[in-house]
Amino acid sequence: MSQLSETIEGPALAKQKNDSAFANVWQELKWRGLVHVSTDEAELEKLLAGEPVTYYCGFDPTAPSLHLGNLVQLLVMRRLQLAGHKPLALVGGSTGLIGDPRQTAERVLNTRETVAEWVEKLQAQVSRFLSFEGENTARLVNNLDWTAPLSAIDFLREVGKHFRVGTMIKKDIVASRLNSDEGISYTEFSYQILQGMDYLELNRAYGCVLQTGGSDQWGNLTSGTELIRKVEGRSVHALGTPLITNSDGTKFGKSEGNAIWLDGDMCSPYTFYQFWLNTADADVVDRLKVFTFLSRAEIEELAVSVAERPFAREAQRRLAWEVTGLVHGVEATEKVIAASAAVFGNGDLSVLDEATLLAVSSELASATVPADGLAVVDLLLATELVKSKSDARRTITEGGAYVNNVKVTDVDFVVPAEDLLHGKYLLLRRGKKNLASVTVA
Repeated sequence: MSQLSETIEGPALAKQKNDSAFANVWQELKWRGLVHVSTDEAELEKLLAGEPVTYYCGFDPTAPSLHLGNLVQLLVMRRLQLAGHKPLALVGGSTGLIGDPRQTAERVLNTRETVAEWVEKLQAQVSRFLSFEGENTARLVNNLDWTAPLSAIDFLREVGKHFRVGTMIKKDIVASRLNSDEGISYTEFSYQILQGMDYLELNRAYGCVLQTGGSDQWGNLTSGTELIRKVEGRSVHALGTPLITNSDGTKFGKSEGNAIWLDGDMCSPYTFYQFWLNTADADVVDRLKVFTFLSRAEIEELAVSVAERPFAREAQRRLAWEVTGLVHGVEATEKVIAASAAVFGNGDLSVLDEATLLAVSSELASATVPADGLAVVDLLLATELVKSKSDARRTITEGGAYVNNVKVTDVDFVVPAEDLLHGKYLLLRRGKKNLASVTVA
């Protein structure tokens, strides 16, 4: 077990808890920066401080994995459940067949078979963040269960008649698309009606009185509150969390143009860990508030470290440990930490499994060479760690060349086949920080 895991409480669900420093969960959500907009703040605080209530959040299977934006909602759901409330996690088998409108262009519709497969994957991901035991056990629901039996005529008569087109076109995303060259199809325009119907169904079936989601979904969230008010004559609530951006204005959750997925096959635990480890000082305290269950006192202590000892990067290491542990588990996180240490010469590379090694290699300069091209001089040149063979020889004679963390001092050294990691990989290092990977074809 790594030193880090010995000194830091692991982030397993069983050890999570809401912060007792706050009078109620609403105050904690506000302190963590998770309240951007809501239907009635005073009533919501009163509601969440009282007897357990049922709430829901929806996730559409428009991809085979959830991402960091979804993780915000999953952790909000978890905090509310820890406060005693009852979660409904909706994975949209019907809304996933349509997809909510995007800012840019119309979505490409996926096949029914693809959406059904993704529903199962997302349900498995969601289930890892909620408890399915106790009096406030979580429930998984699928809106295909109540939309599939509904005919178009019934849908228009029972639900559609309660929506006014004038109101619908004023929703931010709809207005944006209407003013674009792309426009918006009737299919995506109708998405807010389907989401409103979801809230109505869950209110009727489970007494659900709160829906959570991102603030960019506010139009869809309030379509449900309005529908319930018109049909049932009841007031229910919605909570919109802020869209998270970096302090420099860039979009959070992007790494070189790619989303940070929660599926380890789409974004390896190593890449995931490194993403959090590279958090800027200006952002790390806010990330600790949103994405961890650390207490206010612990986070404030880490904030002091950021201000007084930024070079130590204690807050970033704690953030990376906590979030990677939540998403991928403690064991995978410890492997990632060991891999990070090994890459920079502080561990044994041979103990890394192939998946972790490949994840590490994907972050480095790389080259593919034939089995008869394992002379270290040639490898250094092929990976562009040096500019010429003479530069390579000088690096070796000066003691700056390493193969799999072993220093090479012979300019004529050829790597033997038995030294290849998993039979076909090498990691080269020039000096302390210049790294590259080699794959032997």
